[in-house]
Amino acid sequence: MEDITEKQNTTVDQSQISLNRVVGVFTAILMVSGNMIGTGVFKKLVPMSQTGMSESSILLAWVVAGIIVILGAFTFAGLSKLTTESGGAYEYLRVSFGGFPAFLMGWGLFMIMGSGSVAAVAFVFSQSVNSLITIPDPLHQWSHISIANYIYPFESSGIKIFAVITVVVLSWFNYRGVKNSAVLNNIVTGAKILGILFLILGGLILAVPSHNSTAAVQTATEGTSSALMVFMAAMLSAFWAYDGFTNVTAIAGEIKDPKRNIPIAIITAVTSVMVLYVLLNYAFMRVMPLHELVGLGENQIVATEVAGKLTGNTGSMAISLLIMLSSFGTLNIIILFYSRVYFRMAQEGAFFKSAAKIHPQYRTPYNALWYSMIWSCILILTGTFDILTNLVIFTGFAFYILQSFGLIKLKKKKVITEKVSGYPVAPILFIIFTGIFLTGVFIDNPVQSITGIGLIMTGVPFYFYFKNKYRK
Repeated sequence: MEDITEKQNTTVDQSQISLNRVVGVFTAILMVSGNMIGTGVFKKLVPMSQTGMSESSILLAWVVAGIIVILGAFTFAGLSKLTTESGGAYEYLRVSFGGFPAFLMGWGLFMIMGSGSVAAVAFVFSQSVNSLITIPDPLHQWSHISIANYIYPFESSGIKIFAVITVVVLSWFNYRGVKNSAVLNNIVTGAKILGILFLILGGLILAVPSHNSTAAVQTATEGTSSALMVFMAAMLSAFWAYDGFTNVTAIAGEIKDPKRNIPIAIITAVTSVMVLYVLLNYAFMRVMPLHELVGLGENQIVATEVAGKLTGNTGSMAISLLIMLSSFGTLNIIILFYSRVYFRMAQEGAFFKSAAKIHPQYRTPYNALWYSMIWSCILILTGTFDILTNLVIFTGFAFYILQSFGLIKLKKKKVITEKVSGYPVAPILFIIFTGIFLTGVFIDNPVQSITGIGLIMTGVPFYFYFKNKYRK
């Protein structure tokens, strides 16, 4: 297949091929929603309940985190008016502050944040399949073999191999056209939302709340941490479930009228998802009071337990299938989004040049997809993705702040002349709240935060390599 592709490329002028603008506003809304609704919302209530907070405080954490994300949605909706090119956050940083910080974010996305997310979601999907249908573990006899007592390539080999196959299949699916990915996302996201509505209605209608359900549960954290730090820890769990609202900007080159439709998609999706999340967690706590939630194990999923209480084994099985479908849908959409960032980097001479090629028939950045696929599969096999992605929480939010400053800079210089809803209040408040949150993350995990910065800075020599190689 690759040989055929190369022959086609020799007869077609790449400069005459563009990405296919086929994504409408409704599909864009479902893309943002599908990216946000992963597996986090189905299980984050357990660690939040173990902070010792009351039900009302937990719901407040979801609301406050949601409001901050809505401020971010207005900020990125404003940035989307900058360009109709693909690349999203990379492109915004490049125009605002130049190629170097943009490259560090893009390279961090490729090496750790984006590819690590693909690997992690693929692994979760494979685990969820394994919980329903046991996947053979063909290399279990070598599971003890390690590289520097750090990487165990043969551990959970069956689950890893299935995850790799899933990434390869979905990458090929995306390779054959953005419409394929969009249609699949619409179907899967629709199923996710229906599943969430079932849980909400079941919790509100069928459950009988406990008399003690609103009482706070005392835990060890209350004696060692301030109330603010406990609240911040709960918000961190909520942020995990809200993350992904910015990624649709990466496919601006494939969205119809992106300067109009991307802001509508981001703001509509984030607001809708926030309402669903708050209602869902309220419904969870009507079915299972806090003292029951605290007793759940680390690997127990609250959505499955709640569904089991409402409808027995049938409900538990249905939610297990929903979580499996949810991770599959999220995997499909992030493979689409992240590859467009690498494609745009290559166009600007900040990545391997071949990643800028567009398939003449399918109108997709096929080499960018292959680069993303290969590195994500390597991370799956090494099993390092969870460690890597945890290390870059701090830098990920730091780039959010930098892009918010970028919007203010571009508006002041009149590079963005269109009206931006919520400006300047939204980006300023987003900077303040995200800065407070970032400070809390750094105080809580200074070594992890500094290590994350160090990992991103390993991209510096690659920046100069690409700059020298493609300077013409």
